[in-house]
Amino acid sequence: MSDDATALPTGRWRRVPMVHWLPRYRVAWLRGDLVAGAVVAALAVPQALGYASIAGAPVEVGLYALPVALVAYAVFGSSRQLIVGPVSTVSVLSGSFLASFGVAGTAQAASYTAALALGSGLVLIAAGFVGIGWMAEFLSKPIVTGFVLGLTMLVILNEVPHLVGVPTPAGRVIERVGALGSSVTRGEADLLTVAVSAVALVVLFGGQRLMPKVPWGLLVLIGGLAASAALDLQARGVEVVGPVPQGLSAPGMPEVDPADVVGLLTAGAALALVGLAEGLSAARLFAAKGAYRIDADQELLASGAANVASGLFGGLGVAGSLSKTAAVSDARGRTQVTGLAAAALAVVVIVAIAPTLSALPRAVLSAIVVNAVWKLMDFSALGRYRRVRRNDIVAAAIAAVGVLAFGPLNGLLLAVAASVIGLVFRSTRVDVEIMGKVPHEKAAWGSIRNHPERSTFPGVMVLRLDVPLFWVTASPANDSILALIDSTPGTRALVLDLEATNQMDTTSADALADLRAALVQRDVDLFLVRVMWPVRQALRRSGLIPELGEDHLWHSISQGVREARRVHGLTDLPAHEAALAATGAPVIRPDGADEADEADDEEHIVARDPGPDPPDEPPLAGGRAAVS
Repeated sequence: MSDDATALPTGRWRRVPMVHWLPRYRVAWLRGDLVAGAVVAALAVPQALGYASIAGAPVEVGLYALPVALVAYAVFGSSRQLIVGPVSTVSVLSGSFLASFGVAGTAQAASYTAALALGSGLVLIAAGFVGIGWMAEFLSKPIVTGFVLGLTMLVILNEVPHLVGVPTPAGRVIERVGALGSSVTRGEADLLTVAVSAVALVVLFGGQRLMPKVPWGLLVLIGGLAASAALDLQARGVEVVGPVPQGLSAPGMPEVDPADVVGLLTAGAALALVGLAEGLSAARLFAAKGAYRIDADQELLASGAANVASGLFGGLGVAGSLSKTAAVSDARGRTQVTGLAAAALAVVVIVAIAPTLSALPRAVLSAIVVNAVWKLMDFSALGRYRRVRRNDIVAAAIAAVGVLAFGPLNGLLLAVAASVIGLVFRSTRVDVEIMGKVPHEKAAWGSIRNHPERSTFPGVMVLRLDVPLFWVTASPANDSILALIDSTPGTRALVLDLEATNQMDTTSADALADLRAALVQRDVDLFLVRVMWPVRQALRRSGLIPELGEDHLWHSISQGVREARRVHGLTDLPAHEAALAATGAPVIRPDGADEADEADDEEHIVARDPGPDPPDEPPLAGGRAAVS
């Protein structure tokens, strides 16, 4: 775009990004956007039919979702390239909810599918206005990868009966696999259906390997229709899609049982979570490639608007599509004009061509679905997670197995819960490190673990908490600190580095007060360094800072150590420097200064008047406040 590539819209119309990018549109971009729009339509139309069948709804439900969702996202989306529409993850989850309501494959399926999309959209819009886009961060890449892997396996399993021409079995995954295996081994498969499936799969997978830019899904769809008409496949026992109505659906509220409304909203929230995970990941990926930024809260609103529009027009739940967005990037599409062009072509298909789709062999549609989702099984990513970090591959495995064993929603929730538990567990593993001064660097300190060359000063212990101090870590941190103090006789002062803590709660503030009381009993003075403003604010309100003394807070470790040594008259050198001095050799420091003068030039943390006192607390004497 002609404006700053990283800028996000601001002002009155910031919630409608199209108002900002459309006036800056360049005619030179039009050709690329129109070509990309045609490519998207060629991919999206056959996939929409397949995803509707995955969701257990009539195939036209997928078509109805396309144009309105594309237009809604083009108006409200913050991504310049993201394409929204029916996707495998949302379709599978939608189908599982239809089954739970007992309407999958019935006349009510279309209404309930639209209601799920509408509920998902309302949840997303509400979340966008509240500003909780950050919650999507709990869906980490390993979780999404494992979740999509499990979903893909479910999708393929659901399509196998149509590929071989046997009845679709019910039950759990293991039971369905066993039933399918028994049907095939008993010779119940329809050979003509298998032949149609085999030809479609070979053309799709082989064609994409030889010429990846050709819209093979569209060609297979056209070829399937031609073969069905020429060979009268339906009369020979090959299942076909069935009647597809012509024209757009009139907007309106889906008709559902009032008793199911709450359940539909809850299920819609689950669809929103899953769709957001896939769409936001795709949006961020291509934003990084295009050097522009994504607004997570705006993406919630845009995805919500797309789902509401789809639901009102009788469509399927939608989300951002990684595969179709990649096709836009490959075709040099630069803006959401691509989505508008694809929407226009989808309308042409629905109005003029839709009824001809009724003769499409169901096996061809299943082959298109399998081909569409196959590339979502990212085994290379799983291998990378295993190499980088064990917890990542565990999270991915939990998500995949959870989806297969307990269903899409429960599998996702299980994976998120496992990740959150793991996060809490890791955050509670308190590590207190003894710090030493780094040689040949001014005012630089680091852990002495595996670094015996770093200097520690007799009588002063410098400790750093490597995790934030909060109600869970407060007591273990105190125990670790006191154990180190007790193991080092002669300690007169403790300099505690709190840089890892950026917030402070009452429990941890009281724990610091208890620590100070325990240190006083041991005749050890407490100094706090690198204490952030929110933490100082909480400590002052808790009463600890007045009790501790303003002169016991310092900006840097070097300042804190220097003050502790001055207050307690500690003049002994570090052990290795003392040994060197005993030989009569001079102790040379890089700046030639004595340790007492070597610290940086920062003043005491409360030596100036840089800003306001906490709002619900009277000013300190002299109007002084802590530096932020």
